[in-house]
Amino acid sequence: MTSLADLHALMARLGHPVVQAASPAGTSFADGAPYRFEIPSVEGPAVLEAVVAEADRLGVPVARTSQGSGVMMLTDDEISDMARIGAERGIEVNLFLGPRAAWDTGGQAKLTQAVGAAARGNAMVAACVADALRACSLGIRSLLVGDLGTLEVLRTLKEDGTLPANLVLKTSVLLPLTNGPTAAILERLGATTVNVGTDLTIPHLAEIRAATRLPIDLYLEVPDDQGGFVRFYEAVEIVRATAPVYLKMGLRNAPNIYPSGGHLGVVPRELGRERVRRAALVQRLIEQLDPELAKRLTAQRAPSPPSDLGVPEV
Repeated sequence: MTSLADLHALMARLGHPVVQAASPAGTSFADGAPYRFEIPSVEGPAVLEAVVAEADRLGVPVARTSQGSGVMMLTDDEISDMARIGAERGIEVNLFLGPRAAWDTGGQAKLTQAVGAAARGNAMVAACVADALRACSLGIRSLLVGDLGTLEVLRTLKEDGTLPANLVLKTSVLLPLTNGPTAAILERLGATTVNVGTDLTIPHLAEIRAATRLPIDLYLEVPDDQGGFVRFYEAVEIVRATAPVYLKMGLRNAPNIYPSGGHLGVVPRELGRERVRRAALVQRLIEQLDPELAKRLTAQRAPSPPSDLGVPEV
């Protein structure tokens, strides 16, 4: 086994030293883990079941799944089934809030993804709130937010008791976060976990970590429509710079399945399984490059889920 220190020493001996871009962040999740795995695009209970089964088979500790099609694309029974599976397994089940500009009648989102998750008009914000209320009533305790104003409205509803106080509000990769000041703003507006830009360097990530105490969500493998990067060998340095961090496993060369449904057949399930396999590859690399860091992922496993994980309540 070749550790990261060994590899750096080898490069230095060859006259090509690796520059250390950031100091270890030194922080962790509530259970002591510096990183967790998130499997995105888990679009319904059948995909969630496939992801859980593959995680068991490969020994991958999946902490969170997230969905992109939105609450409005799921039936009550489907949401309840996902909440039940998440509660049974101690996994956070994160659902995207409903309507967004990319699917609306406006034209700008057809030309640029920059406004794809925006809520066009107050009625669309209200629809997002309706999605949040419905999901929470069915047991969900984690929602994915792509609109800035909607985020602040949801924070207000948490504060006045309309929504659960422990509701996780996760910002979307479609809500650009590329610097420390923006991270601080999102935290003030109510975010409890923040998805950062897919192309940020280690120093950029360290600056964001210095600006916020919130967990950072970062794609290690990035979908094609978000850049298509594969950053497996950066995993250790990313964790050191950003902990606590959710390592998200997207897929290159994969179809966009939003909004998902039965018309796509087995594709969403197979994509979910492959994302878990990608997480297993990353975990193997972390175990090789920094065994102590990998041990911290499971060193403090508790019989009940940690307090900062938005596990469904059923």
